[in-house]
Amino acid sequence: MVLSSPMYSDVTVERAVGEACNQTSDVNEERVARVVGEACIRLHLAEERVCPFGLSLLWPSEACALLVGRSCGRFDIYAPWNVTLPRIPKPPVTPPTPPKPGAPQSKVLFLTDIHWDQEYAVGSSADCKDPLCCRNESGPPSWRQRGAGFWGSYSKCDLPLRTVENMLENAARTGPWDWVYWTGDIPAHNVWSQTRKQQLSELTVITRLIHSHLGNLKVYPAIGNHESTPVNSFPPPFVHGNRSSRWLYDTMAEEWAPWLPEQALKTLRHGGFYTVEVQPGLRVVSLNMNFCARENYWLMVNSTDPANQLQWLIHILQASEEKGERVHIIGHIPPGLCLSSWSWNYYHIVNRYEGTITGQFFGHTHMDEFQMFYDEATMTRAVGVAFIAPSVTTYVNLNPGYRVYLVDGNYKGSSRFVLDHETYILNLTEANRQPEGVSSLTFLRDDRVFQRFWYLRHKGHVSEPCIDACKTTVVCSLRSGRYDELQQCDLLFRGDMVAAVRKTLC
Repeated sequence: MVLSSPMYSDVTVERAVGEACNQTSDVNEERVARVVGEACIRLHLAEERVCPFGLSLLWPSEACALLVGRSCGRFDIYAPWNVTLPRIPKPPVTPPTPPKPGAPQSKVLFLTDIHWDQEYAVGSSADCKDPLCCRNESGPPSWRQRGAGFWGSYSKCDLPLRTVENMLENAARTGPWDWVYWTGDIPAHNVWSQTRKQQLSELTVITRLIHSHLGNLKVYPAIGNHESTPVNSFPPPFVHGNRSSRWLYDTMAEEWAPWLPEQALKTLRHGGFYTVEVQPGLRVVSLNMNFCARENYWLMVNSTDPANQLQWLIHILQASEEKGERVHIIGHIPPGLCLSSWSWNYYHIVNRYEGTITGQFFGHTHMDEFQMFYDEATMTRAVGVAFIAPSVTTYVNLNPGYRVYLVDGNYKGSSRFVLDHETYILNLTEANRQPEGVSSLTFLRDDRVFQRFWYLRHKGHVSEPCIDACKTTVVCSLRSGRYDELQQCDLLFRGDMVAAVRKTLC
C-alpha cells in the first residue's frame, strides 16, 4: 500500500492505515509503519527522520485502533475499573483554619520540566519543522526566522545547560529551603533520537548538579514521562528483562540514594514510586504518573491500576490517617489529564482522605495553573487542589521559571497546607541582551484579575490574548481535577482543550 497522491485528506490517510492494519502478519507490520511514515512525511507533519518514531511500540491492530478507531483494532485502555477503599468510616471533616500569626512556616523549592538539550546551539534556527529546534541540525535561520538566544529562546526549544545551572545558582541564593520537590522531565524533546545511555547520562548530570548547588538539602523526586526511551514507555513491573524499566529505576535509585531511605528505594526500583517521612507528622508520596498516561502504550496490556499503585497509595493514606500524619502527593502528570478511570479513582481517593492529603504538586503542562477537587456528594465544596507549577524550560514559547511554596510549618497541630507560593522567572528578552550574566529569575467577574492570571500562567510571555470562549474554557479546566470533567469543558464550550494540551506536551 503506497500513498502516491501529493495531497491527502484525513479520510484517505485513515483508509490507507485501516487497510494495512486489518491483517496482523509480520510483513503487514512493516506495511503499517511504511504507510504511517509516508503519510506523516507527505502531510508535512514533521521531517522524514522524525515521522516513523511515534508508533514504533504498537502492533498493527493497535496502531489502527489508535489512529482510526475501535472499528479496525483493539486499543482498550479505557475500560472502567475501581480501587477498593477500606470499610473504615471517613472521619468528620474539620474546616481548615489559618495558622496563628508568627507560626513556623516551611519554605519548599519546587522544580519541574527542566528539559536540558545537550545540543542547544546559539544562533541556530529557532523556527524549524522538527519537534525541537535551536540545534545545529535545525540549520541557520533564514531572514524571516529567529535565531537561538544565549540563555534560551521563545520557540520549540529547550535549554542549554548554562541556563539550568544559572537557575540552580539563583535558587540556592533565594533560599534557604527546608526541602525540595522535583517532578521530573530531565531530557529534551528530541524524542526520536534518544538512547538509554543518553537518558541515564542526563539523569546523572542533572541530579549531581542539583546536589552540588543545593548541598545536603533533602530532595524528593518524581518521574516524568520523558525519562524513558521511547518517550512515555513505562511497562508495568510484571514486564521483565530488557523491555522492563529496570535500567532506569536502578540508576535513579543509585543517584537518589543520598536523599531517600532504603525502603523508598525498594519501591522506586519496583515501580518508580515511593513514600518518605519528611518531618514528624508530614509524609510525602511520590507517584509514577506514567501509569495513568494514555500515551503509555504499555497500558494496553493492562490499564487496571498498573503496578497496584493506587491501592498502595490507599494503604499509605490509611496508615497516615490512623497516625495523624499529613500527606503531600507529588507527581509529574496532573491527575485531570490522566486516563479517565485512573483519574476517577484518584479523585475518589482524594475525597476519602481529604483530612490527610494537604498538598498535591505536579508539573508537565509547563504552565502556572491548578486543578480543583470537590466533594463528590455535592460537587460544590472544595476538598483539595492540585498545584501545577511552571517549567524550567522555555518549551514552548515561555520564560524559564521555578516555584516556591510556603507551607504551614513544623509544629504540633500544623495543617501542612500551602499558605502561599511564589514563581521566579527569567525574562529571556532582557537576559539575551546581556549574555555575560543573569542576576535573577474570581476570574470570570474581574477581567483584570483573569488577564493577570493569563500573563502569569505563561510566565510573563503571552503570544496571544485570551478572551471570550478561551477565557471560559480555561476557567472550566481550573475547576477540573478529573479527566471526564475536562471532556465536559470541551463539550460545553466547543473547544479542544484536552487535545491541545497533549499536542503541545507529548
